[in-house]
This record gives sequence, structure tokens and C-alpha cells, in this order.
Amino acid sequence: MKIIILGAGQVGTSVAINLVSEANDITVIDTNPASLQYLSEHYDLRTICGVASYPSVLGMAGAKDADMIIAVTNSDEVNMIACQVAYTLFHTPTKIARVRNIEYLRNTQLFAQEALPIDVLISPEQVVTEYIERLLTFPGVLQVLDFANGRALMVAVKAHKDGQLAGKAIKYLQKQLPNVEYRIVAIFRQGEGLIPDGNSIIEEDDEIFILGAPKHINNLLRKIRTVVKSVNRIMLAGGGNIGVRLAQALENKYLVKLIEHNLERANYVSEQLTRTIVLHGDAADEDLLLDENIEDTDIFCAVTNADEANIISSMLAKRLGADKVMSLINRAAYVDLVQSDVIDIAISPQQATIGSLLAHIRKGDVVVVHSLRRGAAEAIEAVAHGDENTSKVVGRRIQDIKLPPGTSIGAIVRNDAVIIAHHDTVIEAEDHVILLVADKKHVNDVERLFQVGVTFL
Repeated sequence: MKIIILGAGQVGTSVAINLVSEANDITVIDTNPASLQYLSEHYDLRTICGVASYPSVLGMAGAKDADMIIAVTNSDEVNMIACQVAYTLFHTPTKIARVRNIEYLRNTQLFAQEALPIDVLISPEQVVTEYIERLLTFPGVLQVLDFANGRALMVAVKAHKDGQLAGKAIKYLQKQLPNVEYRIVAIFRQGEGLIPDGNSIIEEDDEIFILGAPKHINNLLRKIRTVVKSVNRIMLAGGGNIGVRLAQALENKYLVKLIEHNLERANYVSEQLTRTIVLHGDAADEDLLLDENIEDTDIFCAVTNADEANIISSMLAKRLGADKVMSLINRAAYVDLVQSDVIDIAISPQQATIGSLLAHIRKGDVVVVHSLRRGAAEAIEAVAHGDENTSKVVGRRIQDIKLPPGTSIGAIVRNDAVIIAHHDTVIEAEDHVILLVADKKHVNDVERLFQVGVTFL
């Protein structure tokens, strides 16, 4: 696939790195020569220095023959104009744009084909807000991913030394909860992905990915967590787009406080929110946190635009008694570094956004893609079409399907039922199949597996 990526910022770079390893023809456009130089020196792709919305620059990048344009520059206006130019002058089939400003997003008629012809809108702030909301719904988990419109969930939990998981075989856990239907689809141990079986033993500090219907995931989490503290009080650091959206989403369900260091912005934020208490100050100010009873806070979530400010304020909040702290981290290199016993969850907006993008890029009726372990693996939801003659999966038992190495089928969503996959489970037409691909280099093989033959009508 020939893809042009507009913008070599953190999202654009992450998307390029994810796609270039999958035999795609990638061209990246940006006005920053240094960012382009890094990409061209480290990856097999083409770079062009220029303004991404200029017709001459898009023409030079080969927009006429491109299958897709992904506009993720820091400017909403450049992204929108670039899609318009690609549609009008080059007839590019698929146009994806990142649009952040709520003034544009609340007017969806702007993005009709006869107006601004954008096929897919990506709003990182909205993606991150929804992601954090899901984390709050399942206290104690590191990641929550949904499939089939929420009918199936995958959660990531860590095996602690004195917890209910470390030192146990998977089949032992299943015997303890005979009426709970779930599947442990992957274990990440010291950065390596493992596809477990019933005899696999969970070790301390393993990151475990569990798949099942929401009610069964809830029952499992109640069993493996010794103490579950309900969330009531939430403190947010940062009154930017994400902070405001998050407060709006939470303030009717929780007691929310928001700290913003800029006085003008704090005044603006207070006018946008109805029940949230907006405080003007520094989230890394120990006296302020103590005055606002940080020790009684269930969740402290730092979502400013500065990684360092988020990390420091989260570490301070944890030391002062906050029960759980989350930190928004833009730099991918920081995520694994800071996610520890001090910062409970490091949230990468790039990885959350990439999942949304990949779902529109994948072939073979792939409808949902979630990036795991900072892009090292993927969880994929694919729809099985065709019949036994035209499909490589329909009408076949899972044990008879030639899955790529390190790939497993965790569950099947059939109508409204979530079926935990076993070796003799037969896949039917229109099943939503949820797979874990531990090694990203095999993603293309999975896509081809779900492509129907030419005789399928």
C-alpha cells in the first residue's frame, strides 16, 4: 500500500515506524528537516521537506498514485486543506485527518464529501479521554481494550509478588473460577511476548492480557484483586483540551478537582465546567496538594502538555498519599521507564491514536486494532466472510487454521455472544474473531488469512 503521512511529529513518526515494517511504501512530509533526517536515516521510507497542504508538495510525494493520505500535522487547518487538495487534484481514495479543535468537531457536516472530503476523523483528545474513562471503570488494570462495540474486553493486569496470580499455573486459576469464562491470551515477561497454555506458570511482574465478556472480566478481577477500592475523588492536573474533556466526562459521576497553572486558562476552564472545582496553581506544589487533601484522592491524573510536569506531579501525589496515579506521557521512551510502583499507569496518546488509525489501514476486513506494549504487538478484531470454499477460516476448527507464529485466537463474538476459543471451536461466517499477534511482523499474514477468495460474491 502506498501511504503518504503528513507530519513527522510524535504521532506521524509512530505511524510511519509501525507501517514501514509491513512492506508499505511510505512517504513522510514535514517542514522540519531534522525530524525527516532521523526517519530517513533509521527507516526505509521517503521524506519530503515542505508544507503538507501545498499541491506541489503533495504532487512531489506521489499523491496521484497514493492509496491513502494520513494528515497528522500539528495544524488542524493544514490537515483539512491537505485532504481537500488530495481529493480535488489527485483523487486520493482514502483521506484520514487528525482534527483537535472542538469547534470543528462539533460541526460534523463540515466533513461531508461535498464539503471537506475527509473519510476518517481522528481526535487524539477524544481517544485519550475515552481510554482514561475505561481505566477508571476497572480499577487496578493497566490497559482496557474493547472489541465488537464493547461486547468483549481485553484487560492487562500485573502479577504482584503477594497477589493472586504470581506463582500460579493458568489451569489452576481456571479451576478456581469454573463459571467464569475468560482466556489469558498473552503474557509479557521482561519485554518478551509469550502465548500461554494451561500449564504456563505466571511469574512476578508478568503483564497478563485477559479476554472475555465484560461481566466475566469483572468477576475475574474481583477474584484476583485482594482489595478493590471504589473510585470517588479524582484530581486532574492540566486544563488543556484533554483535561477539560476528561472533567466534562467525569464530573457527573465523581467528585472532580482540576489544577491549572495559567490564570486566564483556569478562568476559562471554570466557565466550561459545571461541577468540577477548578484550582489555579502548580500541580507540583506540595502545599497546594496537601491543602486539597491529596491523601484522600482515589485517582490523580496528570494530563498537561509537558511530560516532565506530569511525571513530577504524579510522583509527588503518590508520595503524599494519592491511592493511584496516572500520567500522560508523550515520549515513547519514557513510558516503560516511569510505569512502576510509583506511577501506576503511563498513558501514551500516540499508541491510543495509532490503534484508531490502524483499524482503517489494515486489510482483510480488520475492523478494530489495538496496539499493545508500545507497538510491539497488536490485538486485532477481524470479521470472517465467505464460506468454506472462499475463506481460509470459515467452517474450520481453530486447530486446523494455519496461524502465523506467535498468533492466537482468543475469542469469537457471534451475534451478542462471546465464545472463548478452544482448539475445536469452528468459525462461522460473520463471526468477529479476536486475535493476539505477539510479533507485529506477522500482521500482514493475519490480514491475508481473512481475505476472501475472488469467487466470493
